Amino acid sequence: MTTAIEDAKTKAATTYNAAADRYDDAANSFWERFGRATVERLGLSKGATVLDVCCGSGASALPAAEIVGFSGRVLGIDLAERMLENARYKARSRGLGNVTFKTGDMLHLHTTEHFDAVVCVFGIFFVPDIEAAARSLWNRVRPGGKLAVTTWGPRWLEPATSFFWESIRNERPDLYKGFNPWDRICDPESLDAVLKGAGIQDAEIVAEANHHPIQTPDAWWSAVLGTGYRGTVEQLDEAAFERVRKANLDYIRDTKLRAVEANVVYAIASKPR
Repeated sequence: MTTAIEDAKTKAATTYNAAADRYDDAANSFWERFGRATVERLGLSKGATVLDVCCGSGASALPAAEIVGFSGRVLGIDLAERMLENARYKARSRGLGNVTFKTGDMLHLHTTEHFDAVVCVFGIFFVPDIEAAARSLWNRVRPGGKLAVTTWGPRWLEPATSFFWESIRNERPDLYKGFNPWDRICDPESLDAVLKGAGIQDAEIVAEANHHPIQTPDAWWSAVLGTGYRGTVEQLDEAAFERVRKANLDYIRDTKLRAVEANVVYAIASKPR
């Protein structure tokens, strides 16, 4: 299991360090959209303390810092240092001195502090043992505090996702769907089962159907490079990479696709006092 955990950490860190250069492209507004929506569901108060695990470039940590104000405090943790560099830059540019970003992972948080809210948006599925991850997060919630876990719902970025994987299979069948851990937990039933397995009862779980605009072929390629799909295309040689890129651009152009599914599942759990 230790080897599996380390492999998963390495794969996630490598993928999102690479994706950091496109993660915050304007075309990839879904990160901030759903990060902010998650935080808003918590009903945070001024002065609250927040731990954001798998924080990326701050899509949920920064809105949390805005809401809790300078009397509050936010700690963001992520495996990918390049993502954290982006988060720190954005925090400085917004004048948010109440948020700190550190390298770490959800199974080894290196803190014994308890927080008013613990947040994990699009990250809990990266470890082999999701229940252990949920338990680790829950342990950092103070009595009376809340845990927010958000996952992608089914059919993420479809129908373009199916075409993307076919374009990969045409070049490297061994890479076909080799890295899409979000599919392991993409519905309320599976998320509820994970939370209950971690000892978290009575979570409020809501599935929400959404779409994300794809305004140009380049916008779709930006999504490929600024998400977990980056980990797949990074393994292609230069010629194969270019063929996959061209195939995806042509697909969006020829089908005139202008939106993809961006379904999410939100879970909010309150810890008894």
